[in-house]
Amino acid sequence: MARDDLFPEIPFRRSGFLEVGDGHRLYWEESGNPAGIPVVFLHGGPGSGTSPAQRRFFDPSAYRIVLFDQRGAGRSTPHASVHTNTTGHLVADMELLRRHLQIDSWMVFGGSWGSTLALAYGQTHPNRCLGFILRGIFLGRPSEVEWFLTGIRTVFPDAWRRFAEFLPPEERGDLLNGYLTRLLDPRPDVHLPAARRWGGYEAACSALVPDARQLAEMDNDHHSLALARIEAHYFANRLFLPPAGLLTGMDRLTRHPAVIVQGRYDVICPMVSADTLARAWRGAELVVVPDAGHAAMEPGIRRALVRATEQMKAVLAASGTDALKRVRPG
Repeated sequence: MARDDLFPEIPFRRSGFLEVGDGHRLYWEESGNPAGIPVVFLHGGPGSGTSPAQRRFFDPSAYRIVLFDQRGAGRSTPHASVHTNTTGHLVADMELLRRHLQIDSWMVFGGSWGSTLALAYGQTHPNRCLGFILRGIFLGRPSEVEWFLTGIRTVFPDAWRRFAEFLPPEERGDLLNGYLTRLLDPRPDVHLPAARRWGGYEAACSALVPDARQLAEMDNDHHSLALARIEAHYFANRLFLPPAGLLTGMDRLTRHPAVIVQGRYDVICPMVSADTLARAWRGAELVVVPDAGHAAMEPGIRRALVRATEQMKAVLAASGTDALKRVRPG
């Protein structure tokens, strides 16, 4: 029977830093059962980093849980760096990490930007993926970026006004470049105020009911700078995705089991993207949480994610190695 809430807190078993080139070192950690189903957790942002609570979506007796901080995020170094930081680099980093940990194939779990990266990785390396659990779908299309920058004001006009009015009136016609210029400035007195305002905007719009803990996290300059700077860098570069986008590559994943969890009232990543993805992914299950927004730790979202990991555990573990054969081409 599926659980209805997070698993108990668990420590990591081992951790380390992986040199991936270009001066970047990625923090990674493993927890759970070393002989269990491998699963890699992809955090959002890009730039938000991982946290211990994210281990708790998975049954530690059944899963080999891998968390890592993407380039410039969390404990990875150099902090908040956008140098050689693209989607292609992150996909390659995941492959380096998989080989470093001597994992043949793994389940991919990602939310928000993590869902984008999961799809990009899966379409590049489909034979290394056992299945997918994705939340708060973001396909990286220009319309989705424009929605974040301006469309949200139709639902959160007060939060958007505070975001826009950080810039002088003459720069408010191009919010992204106005923020990016400040976020890339090397002076802390310039980039930190911009990072706090960007992060505060995102946090204020993320949950159906405001989460004081998430809002407080944006007062952490280490976290808010990586999130805002890397996110703006990716937005300004069309998420470093191919011109045709991710939907055209879904034929590579049609044989993979997938669960898509989406909050009905997600304003950061509106449900239209999850619906579009589900229609393009034959066999994927779309789970709509009727009383939730975007944040992973909203009660309805976290319960749906735990149920999804339990469901995928049954799909993959029941048949043992046959699960790998079933999703591999040929």
